[in-house]
Amino acid sequence: MSKQLSLLSAFICCLIWGTTFIAQDSGMDEIGPYTFNGVRFFVGFLALIPFFLILEKKKFKSEFSKNKKVFIYLSLAIGIFLFFGTALQQVALLYTDVANAAFFTIFYVPMVPLIVFIIFKKKVHWSVWPSVIFCVIGGYLLTNFYDASVRKGDLLVVIGALFWSLHIIFIGELVNKFDLPVTVGLVQTFIVSIFSILIGFNFETFTIEKILMEKYEILYAGILSGGFAFVLQIYAQKNISPAPAAIIYSLEGVFATIAAWILLSQILNINNILGCFFILAGVLISQLIPEMKKFNYK
Repeated sequence: MSKQLSLLSAFICCLIWGTTFIAQDSGMDEIGPYTFNGVRFFVGFLALIPFFLILEKKKFKSEFSKNKKVFIYLSLAIGIFLFFGTALQQVALLYTDVANAAFFTIFYVPMVPLIVFIIFKKKVHWSVWPSVIFCVIGGYLLTNFYDASVRKGDLLVVIGALFWSLHIIFIGELVNKFDLPVTVGLVQTFIVSIFSILIGFNFETFTIEKILMEKYEILYAGILSGGFAFVLQIYAQKNISPAPAAIIYSLEGVFATIAAWILLSQILNINNILGCFFILAGVLISQLIPEMKKFNYK
């Protein structure tokens, strides 16, 4: 896969994630967060099975045999990180508003390069740091956080951002070793769905009738976001290392704002528009400067 296709995958991924915020929020009108996530990701799991059979069934054995233990370890870790990231974000929406959740989720943007640099001892191109600053400023303006107050659910979102960071980093490790993006997508959606359904079944009102009342939100968030978008993320990171990938993923906030403007008729003020431009500037800096300097991220 070329760098251009990886970038396209990342942008489509952000578009889906951004529009899914609306479905995530409205999808809990009748069911709890774990029930929503459990059913959503199980739908995503089912949607990916045909693609696995068509695209990866034949090469699975050869790829898996490269290093079975490493593949199992990385796949399980990615699934567990995704479970905690999505669960904390979904639960947090019960205790904070979408603006706060969207802003604090962006904290994974600075977390990724910090973890990569400090813990994994890997070089990070200097252009990442100004890009991170631009994205955080953009997120601040985009979400109208300056008019918000800190709420108890915000801490859950920040902890969730840490798990999103680890999810991005470990995908970066996996794509360098194995070429099984759909398989990994299947594994992580299955892990999230099983853990979420078990918790939802025991601690929430788990009824088919109430689940069906949220069917449209579940189908959208499940098939497109839970299934395809997270596979596109894996494809994207084939040619984009974790730190710049995290910067690109901040475009999720831009697409979420545009979706709210189009679908919910929310008014965009000058700060929202400036926020979009700051994030776009951060993405462009992270992608263009290393190319100009002929510097390889990896």
